[in-house]
This record gives sequence, structure tokens and C-alpha cells, in this order.
Amino acid sequence: MFRGASGAVASVDPLPFLEDLVPQYAGALTQFVYFVAAFLAVYLLGRLVVRPLFDRVLRRRDLDEHARKPLRKVLSFAVVFVAVSVAFGFAGYGSFLTSLATIAAAATLAVGFAMQDVIANFVAGVFIYTDEPFRVGDWIEWDGNSGVVEDISLRVTRVRTFDNELLTVPNSVLTSGVVKNPVAKERLRQQFMFGIGYDDDIDEATEIILEEAQAHDGILDDPGVTVRLTELGDSYVGLKSRFWIDDPSRSDFVKTRSEYVQAVKERFDEAGIDIPYPVRTLDGSVDVDLAGEPATEHLEG
Repeated sequence: MFRGASGAVASVDPLPFLEDLVPQYAGALTQFVYFVAAFLAVYLLGRLVVRPLFDRVLRRRDLDEHARKPLRKVLSFAVVFVAVSVAFGFAGYGSFLTSLATIAAAATLAVGFAMQDVIANFVAGVFIYTDEPFRVGDWIEWDGNSGVVEDISLRVTRVRTFDNELLTVPNSVLTSGVVKNPVAKERLRQQFMFGIGYDDDIDEATEIILEEAQAHDGILDDPGVTVRLTELGDSYVGLKSRFWIDDPSRSDFVKTRSEYVQAVKERFDEAGIDIPYPVRTLDGSVDVDLAGEPATEHLEG
């Protein structure tokens, strides 16, 4: 109802306005219903079919729960992204998808430049999970550092050093260089150089080294221990012993080698075999002037 220029009151029928309004919003409502239906269909398909198949593949690759958890998160994100994309297309939001794709491309380019290191570490983390150069609990060495792996995430790896220090290492560092994993296999070979004097009996010293290795429970009999003369130093003859330990860890390796070397040293002492150390002899003379003149030295090494 409104008042005209002449002051008369006129009424307006609301029905034509409603008749124009309802069809306009009915189309948008229909598109929204299509969007929700398509999204739920794709999402449930991913949750009920794709994810169980993905878990089965991960179990066949013998990945533990720690490794499967972040990969499941990546899959969940991918399922949601695909569901949203399919739902937009099914609902007929073509122009919106085009605009969204343009914005997403520009944003991806900007974020990509800003997050190069993060993306590189993420990709490296995926390779660590799939290639398994090491696992949680392994003792690794890289770039002069060493320690036991405590946690592997998709961005960093946390390593506890043997001084109980926690190192947070970007994954790209561990995939771009050489990483040594001494405990990756069931057996680990160790070696130690024993030095004896030039006047000592090489055969007797070799026999002692072999006997003490065979007597130690932590040293394997197969493969057997080998001893070779590998060095003739300035003051010693070098006999290198190579031996194997089973199911290695750093604590076992250090303990086994320490006990073995101590046992050989004690046997050497009993047999009168010296473990020599460098000796330097100085020959020459010293002249002293009692009248107060500076003293002169004549020494020869």
C-alpha cells in the first residue's frame, strides 16, 4: 500500500513479486542440493572404499602405524579436495570454478615461492616414509652427527644424540646427503687396530686376538674373525681385527668392542707383548756460559 501524488491510497498485490522471487531462488537451491549430494557421494566413496584400499596397500609395504598416520592425512585432504571439485562441477558452478582456479593458481605460485623449503621438506618426508632409509629407533650418522631416531614427521626428523641432546633435522637435509645406518641390517662388522712392537711375535699376537674374539659371547663365530697385518708404523706393527656382532645397536657395539679390546690388552700384558707408543729421542749438547752470557743449545731430533 502506498499514497499517490494526489494523496489517494493504493494497494499493491504481493503475489507477482513472490512469483518472480521463488523461481529465482529455486534454481540456486536446486544447485546447492546437487552440490551437497555430489560432495557426500564422493566423500563417502573415498572414506568407505578408497581409504580401506589405501590402508591395505600400506600394510602390504610393511609400514608401521607411525608411518601410515601422516599418509592417511594426505589421502583425507585429497578426498575432500576431489569431492569439492566434483560437487562444484555437478552443481553447475562453472564460472565459479573458473574464477576459483585462477585465484588458486595465483595463490599457489605465491605460496610456492614463499614455502620452497617447507615443500622440499614435505616431499623429502614422503620419500623417507616410502624408501625407508631409516626407521624410528635406528641409529644413524650424517654430516658428522649421530644419534637415535625418535620421530619422523612430514617436515622434520627428530634425533636424540648420545649426549641426550635433541636434534630437529629438516627432512631435505637427510635426503640430499649421505646417511649411514649401521643398524639397518641384522649384522654389523667392526674393526680395531692392535699395535705391537717390532720385536714381538706376530703369530702369537694374532693367536691371542683370535682367541679373545672367539671367547666373547657378543662376537659371532660365523662370519669368523679375521686378523691381518695392515700397517708398519714408526714404532709399531699394526694388526687389524675384523669381527661381526649380531642384532646391532650402538650400546651393544660400544660395550662389545670395549670388552674385547680390554681382554686382548690383558692377554698381551701376560704374554709380554708391548703396545708401543711413539717415542722421540733428542740428541745434542747444551753449552752454559757462567760469565752471564746467553746459553746456547745444540739439539738434534
